Amino acid sequence: MTDPEPTVAYFDNTFEEALALAREARNYIVYRDGAEVTNLDPAERLVVSCESMRVTARVGQIVAWLLVQKAVHAGELTRDQAAEAPYRLSGQKVCAVSDLVADEKIPLRLAELLERSHSLYTRVERLDALLDSSTPN
Repeated sequence: MTDPEPTVAYFDNTFEEALALAREARNYIVYRDGAEVTNLDPAERLVVSCESMRVTARVGQIVAWLLVQKAVHAGELTRDQAAEAPYRLSGQKVCAVSDLVADEKIPLRLAELLERSHSLYTRVERLDALLDSSTPN
């Protein structure tokens, strides 16, 4: 038996990381302590809700992009198809932004999820950019 390609193993590990982050984000959103937001004013609660959605958007974009890469490695899509706009990483206007929240009232757990999801999105964004240099014009 041969070892899988390093690229496939990297995507598998990144995919597992993204799924774990998706589970953590879901659990935070569903089960977060109501006390975290109870003492916030309505504007601050809105910021917390928007930033929770940013985490969700990032993770969704990451997982979708990684599923496309898995399809390429499985022979279900060609590299040229994966380089087409519908299969590329999107949502940069929302997902690539990291400095919108300067408010210290963001719950610590949400701030951690924002940081981790941004870091993973940035890594995947660099991988997505490689498609531009690896596909013929």
